[in-house]
Amino acid sequence: MHTTSYHPDVLGLPFEQLVLPQLPDYEGAVQSTLVRLRNSTHGTKAVLYLHGFNDYFFQEEMARRYQEHGYRFYALDLRKYGRSLLPHQLANNVRDLREYYADIDAALAVLRAEGCAMVILSGHSTGGLIAALYAQEGSQRHTLAALVLNSPFLAFAQGWMARHLAVPFAAAVGRLAPNLKVPGSLPIHYGASLHRQYRGEWGYDLAWKPVKVFPITMGWLRAIHTAHRRLQRGEELTLPVLVLHSDRSVRGNGWSEEYFCADGVLRVRDIETLSPRLGKRVTVTSIAGGIHDLVLSPLLVREQVYEKMFTWLTHTLG
Repeated sequence: MHTTSYHPDVLGLPFEQLVLPQLPDYEGAVQSTLVRLRNSTHGTKAVLYLHGFNDYFFQEEMARRYQEHGYRFYALDLRKYGRSLLPHQLANNVRDLREYYADIDAALAVLRAEGCAMVILSGHSTGGLIAALYAQEGSQRHTLAALVLNSPFLAFAQGWMARHLAVPFAAAVGRLAPNLKVPGSLPIHYGASLHRQYRGEWGYDLAWKPVKVFPITMGWLRAIHTAHRRLQRGEELTLPVLVLHSDRSVRGNGWSEEYFCADGVLRVRDIETLSPRLGKRVTVTSIAGGIHDLVLSPLLVREQVYEKMFTWLTHTLG
């Protein structure tokens, strides 16, 4: 029913986009944007990909790899990110991660209308957190066949004091002053290691994924803190889950070549510790030399990522 409403995407054909209007919120009009790879396989297997924080979908190679393995590929720019960000909105600004459920519901409805009977929900970083929450709570969670999580954001990367004192305090402030802005805390070196204008190999829109990340709001901090607690307290997932992550992290105030071969955003040990708690059918796989967004790692590492991912999908889903 939606097929005639697609338009050429900013990535160029054969990528197309479909705007999904949503109900207005505390900032006004809201939309999300579904991107699909046209001329994909006409089978019934599909993947729906959710990007991370300070991010949007631009990973064309990943889309084509899914297509080569028989999956129809879709990606969702969530509300207030990338293609979906409207002039009156603060980037990334939500007060509860469940606000994204309507975006995912609308996207899944399109996939069903287009004949996708087996859907894998995939998410990177914050998108991985949202995917795991949706698989636990979302109204269409029963339609999902599996989760594929790329370095999911299951805990703040700060130290004990920040996580147990500063973050809960900020979350409390977020209840009273949700639009109070604070600087984003991602190191600029991670972004610099990615974009070809700096030290990286990738080209993407720096207005949608800036090297110096967008400011965050106290309401967003509260939403993440609450989501972490809710996921850890929630029921175990029953569907199969693959969690992929780097084998080590890099942090520091200065530039290091390690940003090309380690996770420069999250603490790998948090992912290793918390991922098995998601359910009884969780496979946790370490990728040597991977960066935070594993599919943006150097080529030989990316090949390991895709080999692990598609081997697992074939073994798990056939």
